[in-house]
Amino acid sequence: MSTETDTKVHAEVRENFGKGFARRLRAAGKIPAVIYGHGTDPLHVALPGHQMALLIRRANVVLELDVNGKEQLTLVKDVQKDPVHQIIEHIDLLVVKKGEKVQVDVPVVVLGEPFAGTIANLDATTIALEVEATHIPQNIEVDVEGLEDGTHITAADLKLPKGATLIADPETLVVAVSVPAATLAAEDEIAEADAEVAAEQSEEAEQAAEGEAASE
Repeated sequence: MSTETDTKVHAEVRENFGKGFARRLRAAGKIPAVIYGHGTDPLHVALPGHQMALLIRRANVVLELDVNGKEQLTLVKDVQKDPVHQIIEHIDLLVVKKGEKVQVDVPVVVLGEPFAGTIANLDATTIALEVEATHIPQNIEVDVEGLEDGTHITAADLKLPKGATLIADPETLVVAVSVPAATLAAEDEIAEADAEVAAEQSEEAEQAAEGEAASE
């Protein structure tokens, strides 16, 4: 039985096209897809729906397709879904070769907790890298443990896996540590209240001093 980590997928070559045929495919638990790249003519196939729904939970998954008994490595480049029901409507697959490098957007994951009272804002949810097609990292981790307000982590600061090259602008802001706006607003309100109390106390002290002077 296929599992979420089983990237071996049986692909059925299809010769019928059109929205009507695609709907019948999906009703039968299959997903229409197209394989392209490396100068080959686009090949239209049908993929097992349940297995693909599990596999595409991972970004940039590479599939070991069985196409008419021949193995073909492909990278999932695009997944088209129904915007309302989120049903997978079509998948684009790019032909890749072992050892070949590809450019992909890899998800960024934040680990740890910044300094007390601050939050880590993830500005770039993905980062563009060039990596070997068969060694695409599942994500890039950013450790924010104990980082203080004002700390900025850019793409250049990321620890990349061996063999990966940064494609994104090195100055791209990935994570910014800051004090939440609500906390700053609350602190401003407290400061304003303290200032009002201090002003009232000063005014009362001045009035008391004027009263004492008048009674002498």
